Amino acid sequence: MRPKLVESSRGYDLATFRGDLIAGITVGLVALPLAMAFAISSGVPPQAGIYTAVVAGFLISALGGSRTQIGGPTGAFVVIIFGIVAEHGLNGLYVCTIMAGVMLVVLGATGLGLAVRFIPRPVIVGFTNGIAVLIASTQIKDFLGLRIGEMPGDFAGRMRAIAAHVHTVDPTTTLLSVGALAVVVACMTFFRKVPGSIAAMVLGTAVVAAFGVPVETIGSRFGGIPAGPPAVVAPEFRPEMILALFSPALTVALLGAIESLMSAVVADRMTGDRHDPNMELVAQGVANIAAPFLGGIPATGAIARTATNIRSGGRTPVAGIIHALTLLAVLLFAAPLAAHIPLAVLAAILMVVAYNMGEWREIPKLLKMSGATIAVWSVTFALTVFADLTVAVQVGMVLAALLFIRKVAKTTTVEEVTKEYVEAGRPHVLQDKPIPEYVSVVRIHGPFLFGATEKLAAVTDNVEALAPVVILRLRNMTAIDATGLLALEDFADRLLATGRRLILCGARSQPARFMRQADFERHIGRENICPNITAALERAEAVREKPAVGRADGGAGA
Repeated sequence: MRPKLVESSRGYDLATFRGDLIAGITVGLVALPLAMAFAISSGVPPQAGIYTAVVAGFLISALGGSRTQIGGPTGAFVVIIFGIVAEHGLNGLYVCTIMAGVMLVVLGATGLGLAVRFIPRPVIVGFTNGIAVLIASTQIKDFLGLRIGEMPGDFAGRMRAIAAHVHTVDPTTTLLSVGALAVVVACMTFFRKVPGSIAAMVLGTAVVAAFGVPVETIGSRFGGIPAGPPAVVAPEFRPEMILALFSPALTVALLGAIESLMSAVVADRMTGDRHDPNMELVAQGVANIAAPFLGGIPATGAIARTATNIRSGGRTPVAGIIHALTLLAVLLFAAPLAAHIPLAVLAAILMVVAYNMGEWREIPKLLKMSGATIAVWSVTFALTVFADLTVAVQVGMVLAALLFIRKVAKTTTVEEVTKEYVEAGRPHVLQDKPIPEYVSVVRIHGPFLFGATEKLAAVTDNVEALAPVVILRLRNMTAIDATGLLALEDFADRLLATGRRLILCGARSQPARFMRQADFERHIGRENICPNITAALERAEAVREKPAVGRADGGAGA
C-alpha cells in the first residue's frame, strides 16, 4: 500500500507534466466557485471551502491511491455539515471532521474500507437522490432573492418558510440566476470544453460589477474573502464531545468513503487504471484530520472535478497538487475580487450540481425491480429528505441486510435427486462439451448480491484477455439484487465496448425473473440469453463471425 504519486514518478516526463499542468489549472478554476458555493450552503464562510480544496485537495492527491482523483468539499456533505454547525457550532464541526478523518484512516489501514461495497445500490441511490433534493431546496432562497431571515434546517420547515415568503421574490436576482443557469446548461450542452461554472461566475460577476446590479454578493453578506494563506486554527476538544459527535462523524466518514471510492471507480473506467481503495481512504482520512486545523470542512473525492481533470489531460497526482496550488494562488493574489461574486450565480451553479449528482436515471431502473428493492430505495430517500441522513443510511442498511437474509433463505432449496433432475441437468454439464478457442466461459457461483459484486471486477478489468465471445454461466447463481445487476450491466457494456459478445445461460428462477423485470436484455439482446450451456455454445458458433453492434437503446444486436 503506497501512494500513486510514488508510482507515477517513474518515467515522468515533460509531456506528462504539460498535461498535468493544464489539467491542474483548469480543474482549480472549476473548483473555485464550487468550493465557495458548497461552503456557503453548508452554513460556513465561503473561504472555508477554498481552504478545504487547498489543504485536502493537496493531501488527497499527494497521498491517495488514485492517479487522477481530485479532492475537496462536495455536495454530499452540505446537509450533514449544516446540521452539525447548527447544533454544535463551528468548533464542533472541526472536531467532528477530525474524528471522521481518524475513522477513515482506520478503515483504510486495516483494509476494512472495502466494506463500503457492502452498501447496496438502492441505499446509495436513495440517499444520493435525497441529498440532491436537499441541496436544491437550500438554494431556492438565494436563487429567487427571497427575504427570509433564518432558514430552518429541516426540509419541511424550509419549504414552509419559502412558501410563506414567496411574495418577496426579487425579479432582478431571479433574472440573474436564470441567466447563470442558462450559461451553465449551454456550456454543458453546446460548449463542452468550456467549464460552465467558471463561465457563469465570470459573466455574472462582470454584469453585476459593470452595471451596478443591486443583488446580494459574497462581499455584502460575508465581507469578502480574506487575502493570504489560511490561518492555523486550534479546535477545542472536550471528552464529552466524543459521544455527541460520534454519530455525525460516522456519517461523514461513510459518506466520504462512498463518494471517494465511487469517484475513483469512475476515474478507473475513464483511464484504464486501477486504484488502491485502502490507500485512498488513508489519504482521505489524513486530509480530513488536517483540514480543520486550517479552517477547512469535510472533504472527499469529487466525481465531476475528477472527470474534468482527466478530460483536460491530467494523468498523475501532480495535476491534483497543481489544482490545490492554483486555488492557493487565488487566495494570495485575487481574493478581493471574490467579494463581487453574486450569491444568485453560486445558487444557480449548485442547482446544476444537485441535478447532476442526483442519479435520477437510476430511478426508472429501480422501479422495474422487485418491491423489496423499491422499498429500500424509497425509505432511504424519504428518511434522507424528511428525517436525517444518518438515520436514513442506518435504516437503509438494516432493511437491506434483512432483505439479504430473506433472499438467501428464499432461494435455498432442499429436494430429492431424481432421474428427472439428473436428465434435466445434462444440458448444463460442461465436462463433455469442448470449449472452442473463440469462447471464454465465466461462471458465478452462489448469491450475487451486494458485497459479492467486486469479485466480477477482476474479470471486468481484464476484458482484453477474454475471447471474442464470452459465455456467463449462471447455473449456480442462486440469487441476484440491484447491486449485482448493475455489475452485470457494467460487464456487458464493457465487453460490447471492446467488440466482444456476451451470452448468458442457465439462469435460475429468481435471477431470470429479476433480470426480466429490469429489462437486462437491452444490454445484450434477448437472443443472447440461453437456457443452458449447450444452447449458449450453439449461439456462440452462430455469432462468432458477426461484429458486436450496439443497439439504439444501449444493448447489443444479434
